[in-house]
Amino acid sequence: MTLPRRPLLLAALAAPFASPGATGAQTPGHPLLSAPWDAVLAEARGRPVFFNAWGGDDRTNAFIAWAGGRLRALHGVDLRQVRLRDTAEAVARVVAEKAAGRTSGGSVDMIWINGPNFLAMKQQGLHFGPFVDRLPNARFIDRAGKPSTVVDFTVPVEGLAAPWRMAQVVFIADSTRVPDPPRSMEALVVWARANPGRTTHPNVRNFMGVTFLKQALCEVAPDPAALLRPVTEETLRPAADALWAWYDRLRPHLWRGGRQFPENGPAQRPLMLDGELDLYITFNPSEAAVAIANNQLPPTARPFVLDRGTIGNTSFVSIPFNAANAAAAMVTADFLLSAEAQAYGADPRVLGNPTVLDIAALPPAERARFAALPRNPAILQPEALGRPLQEPHPSWMTRITAEWESRYGR
Repeated sequence: MTLPRRPLLLAALAAPFASPGATGAQTPGHPLLSAPWDAVLAEARGRPVFFNAWGGDDRTNAFIAWAGGRLRALHGVDLRQVRLRDTAEAVARVVAEKAAGRTSGGSVDMIWINGPNFLAMKQQGLHFGPFVDRLPNARFIDRAGKPSTVVDFTVPVEGLAAPWRMAQVVFIADSTRVPDPPRSMEALVVWARANPGRTTHPNVRNFMGVTFLKQALCEVAPDPAALLRPVTEETLRPAADALWAWYDRLRPHLWRGGRQFPENGPAQRPLMLDGELDLYITFNPSEAAVAIANNQLPPTARPFVLDRGTIGNTSFVSIPFNAANAAAAMVTADFLLSAEAQAYGADPRVLGNPTVLDIAALPPAERARFAALPRNPAILQPEALGRPLQEPHPSWMTRITAEWESRYGR
């Protein structure tokens, strides 16, 4: 099944409204941005939040449903997930509403957003805020130790989106079949040649698939520093040429000869469980532990990272400028930052995502939530993960996806 072409679609959406200098306050003077928190809670009670979020992972959907139950109990907020195949679907609705002059009462209250989608909305002035520092739990965000909580794909967030979960690329291998996994993208080519058909990556039209290519790009690009700046024709060509030379050596040895790809990241799990794959990429360091607990991976699955590091980032929630239920969305964003929600999401039996919080800054009772989490041999401890590599600038994602389409997507 072909997924929507997110980066290309966003480029088209941005054209009518693009304003590259649009930063900082995007809804200046909005009364919620200066109201006491008690007033925000009062306005939120009894209101819905239409949370537009990628719906391709059952565990994430279950977490959102759990959060909805807690929000109803605590604040009387009705969280309703609008399941997306692609985040650009929600961005397109907000763009269309702005074009139609709908500056209030919008259909999208909150979006799970990252990278090119965040940048496109920021450039067009489509975010509500800055609102993050209005959230009581924002004071516990680990902004120093986890800089991706304030910079998304090299783009300063400036309080226009609230972090809610962290991710870092890891690879998962069946340790009985791959006792000594490859520790670089170049070594992966050597391993794949010796083990044809035993690894793959998701479709590059999916974020996990293009992340696989970005991880390789970080290793093979002649000038890695150029990846942190907007792409130009001068910087694209040497980096892309190196990437495709690497990929052309890998592709014939992928699952099904590199002619077909799993639709998304989760679609790789059943292939390993069924014995078709020995190694695959994910953006969740706890993926193996969670999947083993849910009988979605063999008990011998183990994560590993590359010697030169792997890409890490933070997932955010944004409130559109015209959200009909902005107060309820703010309350939802604050709950997602609570120690309760963060510890629940960090549980390997739930999501297993690293927290965005500075645990040491929490009150003792809240720190205890994290101390009580179960340990698992299929989870890499923070010191084993190392310091994550920065995401390339969003423009690289757009160009790399387009080039892959033209070369291999037919």
